[in-house]
Amino acid sequence: MHVTWRQLRLFRALAQTGSVTGAAEAEHVTQPTVSMQLRQLSEAAGVPLYEALPRGVRLTDAGQRLSHACEDILHRWATFEMELADLQGLKRGRLDVAVVSTAKSFIPRLLGPFSQRYPDIDVHLEVANRDSIVRRLEQSLDDLVIMTTPPEHVALEAEPLLDNPLVLLAAAQHPLTGRKRLALKAVAGERFILREPGSGTRISCERQFQQWGFSPRVQMSLGSNEAIKQAVAGGYGLAVLSRHALDRDPAHEGLAVLDVKGFPIASRWYLVRRRERQPTPVAAAFLAFLRESLAAPKP
Repeated sequence: MHVTWRQLRLFRALAQTGSVTGAAEAEHVTQPTVSMQLRQLSEAAGVPLYEALPRGVRLTDAGQRLSHACEDILHRWATFEMELADLQGLKRGRLDVAVVSTAKSFIPRLLGPFSQRYPDIDVHLEVANRDSIVRRLEQSLDDLVIMTTPPEHVALEAEPLLDNPLVLLAAAQHPLTGRKRLALKAVAGERFILREPGSGTRISCERQFQQWGFSPRVQMSLGSNEAIKQAVAGGYGLAVLSRHALDRDPAHEGLAVLDVKGFPIASRWYLVRRRERQPTPVAAAFLAFLRESLAAPKP
């Protein structure tokens, strides 16, 4: 096969976005250019690589295999460029980091100092729910991932990063606010608002509830911490959220943390990467920076 780097990059963009339009936008070229380059790539392969759908495209078996090859080839070349820069005493390249939405309360704040230390590193941050993050892990799209419940079906290296205590929230004016050492049965009849099924917070809650033999009356599931806080502050019910998702003084948000036996539920964030994907020099620099920053005493 006679292929070009440009064709490989465009095909990777097609696989990631699912459409010719998306690939064109991702690589900053015109749609006719993408179509022509992909047609030449298919001709070189000798078999169809994708099928056009009413909306977007679907990769064939050969296309799926080429997508994995593109990831491997382009990642290895990017790693080589970073290693070369490292040998020259520089730190430059691209860093792809994906985090679950609950971690957006602290990870973005660290990117500013990191970029100041390494101004030539181009950082790409993806914030998504757990299901989307798991799919990204399956496709090996990122250098590093931060999440609370790493999947078991993917070969991963997972390093504990930071405790993520899950607290029980009520409206600031709720009758149970301010009471000490409440038994779990005190909230058994309350309405509960939880994160959507499949989220790390929901999985941690359900595991702990099962151990307690506790079945909360779940009346609503929401995919946003902010939406849950608004619903709780409005008096709709109780919720379990990460303490890191709250203001230092929850009362400023119209919320209160209830003192209920068993809470906070122990949880933690993990720094995760695919086992076969060794850290690039840039990823290694970010790993060291994270460990240094999170180990430093808070003012």
